[in-house]
Amino acid sequence: MSQNERTNQLEQQISSINSEYVRSVQKKKKRQQAQRVRLYRRLAAFAVVASLVIGFLVHSLLESQRTLAEKKATQIEVEQSLAETTEEKESLELQIAKLNDDEYIGKLLRKDYFLSEENELIFTLPKDDTDEKSDE
Repeated sequence: MSQNERTNQLEQQISSINSEYVRSVQKKKKRQQAQRVRLYRRLAAFAVVASLVIGFLVHSLLESQRTLAEKKATQIEVEQSLAETTEEKESLELQIAKLNDDEYIGKLLRKDYFLSEENELIFTLPKDDTDEKSDE
């Protein structure tokens, strides 16, 4: 006979004891098992809630990093624009200072508009044909 067959025969020969003590022990085991099941359910619910909270926090962190990267890129663009505007402002201030000088205005008028002072002759030189051919 095999071991399984022997245990089956022994189980059939043993009758269960149905006393007060046995019933209380069985109730106690059932309560413990029910408590264990409730504990596992609570732990599972807590794990779900914790994973949702962690997921939300990770999402918020990633969104904040993306926003920060966009802000930094915008800041770099604005700083470049500020530098260009500052250079342009300095150039315009220099030009304003020059335009307040009468000699500079006179040179500018003589150069661009061919105006002359009294008893001054203006000569224009013809353009070279070689310059025109190289431009084409």
